[in-house]
Amino acid sequence: MESRKSEAPTLDLAPPLETGWLERIFKLKRHGSTVRTELIAGVTTFITMAYIIFVNPNIMADAGIDHGAAFVATCIAAALGCLLMGLYANWPVGLAPGMGLNAFFTYTVVGTMGYNWETALGAVFVSGVLFMFLTLSKVREWLLNSIPVSLRHAMGAGVGLFLGLIGLKTAGIIVDSPATLIKLGSLHEPGPLLAALCFLLIAILSYKRVFGAILISIIGVTLAGWGLGLVKFGGVMSMPPSLAPTWMAMDVAGVFNVSMISVVLAFLFVHMFDTAGTLMGVAQRANLVAADGRIENLSRALKADSASSVFGAVVGVPPVTSYVESAAGVAAGGRTGLTAVVVGLLFIAAMFFAPLAGMIPAYATAGALIYVAMLMMGSMAHIHWDEATDSIPAIVTVIMMPLTFSVADGIALGFISYVALKAGTGKYKEISASLWVLCLIFIAKFVFL
Repeated sequence: MESRKSEAPTLDLAPPLETGWLERIFKLKRHGSTVRTELIAGVTTFITMAYIIFVNPNIMADAGIDHGAAFVATCIAAALGCLLMGLYANWPVGLAPGMGLNAFFTYTVVGTMGYNWETALGAVFVSGVLFMFLTLSKVREWLLNSIPVSLRHAMGAGVGLFLGLIGLKTAGIIVDSPATLIKLGSLHEPGPLLAALCFLLIAILSYKRVFGAILISIIGVTLAGWGLGLVKFGGVMSMPPSLAPTWMAMDVAGVFNVSMISVVLAFLFVHMFDTAGTLMGVAQRANLVAADGRIENLSRALKADSASSVFGAVVGVPPVTSYVESAAGVAAGGRTGLTAVVVGLLFIAAMFFAPLAGMIPAYATAGALIYVAMLMMGSMAHIHWDEATDSIPAIVTVIMMPLTFSVADGIALGFISYVALKAGTGKYKEISASLWVLCLIFIAKFVFL
């Protein structure tokens, strides 16, 4: 008689993590990813963009904002943006306060135009609300398509040049001169030399594809300053500083005057085009583009980005935007929102390292500013150089941002010159209705303000 073996079912008490709730939320298998891969990708993205934790509070402090509050606000805003992008849009994209936009906030709106930082935060809030409105409507597509390609790329390059000027000025590499406006600073001082060293180190390590090149260089130059007695050690970890100085501090009512229109538009345009370019690039690398060209959850990604900017103003930071450094995490295998969630959790953990962030000197972050500026200048390659009516307004935009020390004025002059050149050469069909309207607004700003 043939014996029958027991066929009792085997209980799988420890199913693979991917088949549980993480799989249901992030659809890891469908995107060809695993929890381990997403964790590695999240850590990779965080390390490549963690420099913002040190750079942004230093810039915001120049606007009169408490450094500790700015540090916590940076971490919270970045964490929320990443979590929203990961859980709502399921995209492997990290978010944080935007480089260039923070410089415009501090050195133009507050420093040059004379507004207090509370009103500047109000402008960030209003621009974020407008971005949300544009994202929820078809106006966004109309506006994106109506702005000439050359001007879009010129905005990014101009912000980069503006950021580079600020980095050079902060480092003391360039200083003011009564005779020539600016000149080379003293290279006998340690600050300019260490800033230049930081920049060169970042460039060399990035060329060699060293993981976390910017972060390594900032920390390395800070340690060098510590060794020279220029930096005081204040500890590594502590409870996060209070957020009270910046929480809900924005002055929205102060935004509603004619002189702030160009500021709000500058925040809006730079943020919108920067976000669109970053998300398109990451979507291609993360295989989120279908065969018919449709991009998976693009609308949700844009909504997450715009909502993050609104909340960023509430906690006290410039516009929060998607970071192109997310491409590093995608290259490491990140394909879903779990990557972004990991980045967000790491930003929360970073709040407990305030003493370390407070040690980072201005010359170390200046080196990073100069390097990021060089990267942003790369968008000039996409300008239509063989068409003068496109290239000249683009050059005006790029050059006038740093020379007027204002992103808003650079954009305004670029738009006005574009419309004037197209109209003057009989190319009226290339001037959209929105361009005519914006041109008139910018002319009115210069005439009446």
